[in-house]
Amino acid sequence: MTEELFRDDADLQSCAATVLAVDEEGIVLDRTVFYPLGGGQAGDAGDLVTADGRRVAIVDTRKHKGRPGAIAHVPAADAPRLQPGERVHACIDGQRRQAHMRFHTATHLLCALVPHPVDGCSITAGYARLDFHTQEPLDKAALTAGLARLVAAAHPVRGRWIAEAELDANPGLVRSMSVQPPRGLGRVRVIEIEGVDLQPCGGTHVANTAAIGAVLVTKIEKKSAMTRRVVLGFAAPAAG
Repeated sequence: MTEELFRDDADLQSCAATVLAVDEEGIVLDRTVFYPLGGGQAGDAGDLVTADGRRVAIVDTRKHKGRPGAIAHVPAADAPRLQPGERVHACIDGQRRQAHMRFHTATHLLCALVPHPVDGCSITAGYARLDFHTQEPLDKAALTAGLARLVAAAHPVRGRWIAEAELDANPGLVRSMSVQPPRGLGRVRVIEIEGVDLQPCGGTHVANTAAIGAVLVTKIEKKSAMTRRVVLGFAAPAAG
C-alpha cells in the first residue's frame, strides 16, 4: 500500500519516502504526493531525489496493476535506477498540479451549470473536457459567463468522506456514467463546492473557486446524437 498524502492535502508538493519496490510498472513508494492517473485526471510528474543527490525524473504516475493499493511512479527512460529501501525526497511539478487542480474544480462548476450526466472526462495541464449525455444544444458564451460568476463568488471547496449507505440513499450524487466511485471501504470521498455542487471524486482541487482564475469554454462539439463535448481552457493573461 502507498499512503496517499494528496488525498488530504492537495497543496502538498513534496515528502520524504522510502522505495518499496522497483519493477516494469515503475517505482513504488511507501508514501507519496504524486496523484496517479484516475477519474479523468492526468497523473503527476516530478522528481525523486536520493540522499546522495541522484535525481530520478518521473514522467507519469499510475495505479500499480499488480499491487493493489500501490502507486507506480514511472521514471524517464534514462533515469538512474533505484533500489528497495532507499530514501528519497518526492517532489511534484507544482505548476502542472496547480493546473490540474484549477481545471478539475472548474469541471465541477460546469456540472452545476449543465444538469446532465457525464459520460467522458479528461483533465490535463493544458485543457479539460467533459462529455455530457444530452441532445440539447449548449451555449458557449452562457457557460463561460456562468463559470466566471461562480469563480468570482469565491465558494469554499472541501473534500470529505460519506458512508456508502449515504451515497446509496442519494444516487443522484454520482454524475459520471462511465466511472463509479470505489466501493468496499465503507466510505466514499466527495468534493463539496459550498452551495454549488456535491459529488464523489478522488481528484485534487483548489480550496476556493476564486483560485481557478479566468477559465472559459473554448469549444462545444456534437460528438454524437446524445453527446455534447465541452472543452475548457485558461484565459490568456493580459499583456503587461
